[in-house]
Order: sequence, then structure tokens, then C-alpha cells
Amino acid sequence: MNIELNKTVRELAVEIPGATRVFEKVGIDYCCGGQKSLADACAQAGVTVEHMMSSLGEAKASQGPGEGPNFLAVSLAELIDHIVSNHHVFTRDEIRRLRALLDKVCSVHYQNHPELLRLRSVFETLAAELEPHMMKEERVLFPYVKMMEAAARDERALPVPPFGTVANPVRMMMMEHDAAGELLKEMRQLASNYVAPPDACISYQTLYEALDAFEKDLHQHIHLENNVLFPRAAETETLVETR
Repeated sequence: MNIELNKTVRELAVEIPGATRVFEKVGIDYCCGGQKSLADACAQAGVTVEHMMSSLGEAKASQGPGEGPNFLAVSLAELIDHIVSNHHVFTRDEIRRLRALLDKVCSVHYQNHPELLRLRSVFETLAAELEPHMMKEERVLFPYVKMMEAAARDERALPVPPFGTVANPVRMMMMEHDAAGELLKEMRQLASNYVAPPDACISYQTLYEALDAFEKDLHQHIHLENNVLFPRAAETETLVETR
């Protein structure tokens, strides 16, 4: 597979659906840090470019025709509905479950594992940021993007929104994504890469498995917004404005 080393991680994650799983395995940030070139990302992650190109080639080959949605081809409305129904719903559901699990595990294991208290605190900070973040997207940004797309399709003008341009809320959402990414990194460090200690009970092991899955889903969630939805929304706004 011919891969240009100067392509960004973002471009590869968009072009090769299976690339996100490859990047997750080696710790390459493809959502918030997606502007790095593949070569730079490999150097930072401590993996060889040759290994990464081979893994990406396998991911590309294993992607059967019609397997998985092409988020560059679906409408913005369909993409938004996918993000909300899959990632927003999952995030809200898991926040509730993880809060209960953290309380349970902390109550039993905090004396031998005091890092659990800090882990719970960081998770609460993350949850407190994600909940209003998703609400702002669902009530303000996403409805406007759908209106833009409809205006572009119907070749009609769109009223100027109170936030001026879609770039303004997008910038704020991306800043909040960056903050969430930093909290996820701290949580993973506190939890020793989500490897449960030898004395971990079933609830402890379940907690770490759930936090690992929560992080991976949030990475995919942010990737779809930062790298697909937001750039396409900016293009659509330009199209509407030039008519």
C-alpha cells in the first residue's frame, strides 16, 4: 500500500476506516493530535514507520466493500445523527455506570491503591465537562449545521447565526476536546495503562475494562467531529455564503 509519510494522521484516519484501531494499539493520537504527519506521530509513539505502514496496509486490505459507513459520503445530518445516537448516548450511559463503579471500587480498595481517589476525581472533572459540551452541540451547533446543509441543498440563503460563523463554536468545541484528551491521558497514567493490579476484584477489573472502552469510544467520537464533521461544516458554510 502506497502511503505518503507527509500525510497527517487525521487524513489517514479519514481515508482508512480501520486506521483508528491501528493508531489506538500503539497510542497515536488521531483525534486531538491528528495534524501530525505519520512520520512524526510514529517517532513520538516509539514505533517504526515501516511497522505502521504495514499495519495500515493490513487494515486497508481487511476493509471489505461496503463495510462500515463512509462518513465522507453520508450527509452531515446523517453523520450528526450517528454521533448523537452512538457516541453521545454511549458517553452519557457510561458516565452513569462508571460513577457507580468508581465509588464501589474506591470504597473497598482506596487504602491499598490511593491513586483510585485521584482517578475518580479526574473522571468527575471529565464528566462535568462532557455533559454540557454534548448539550451545547445538540442544542446549538448541530441544529445549525443541519440548517446549513439544507440551505446549501435548496440553494437558499441562511440567516446569520448569533455566533457569527460556524467557525466560532467549532473552535470552542475543539478546545474542549483538547481538554478532554488531556484528562483521558492523566486517567490512563493513573490506572497504569488500565492494567488491573494483582489484588483487583471483579469490580476493579470491570472498572478498568470499562474506562479503557470509554476512552477508545471518546477518541472515535472526537475524531468524527474534529476530522470529519467540522471541516465539512466549514466547507458547507462557505458554499452557502458564496451563493
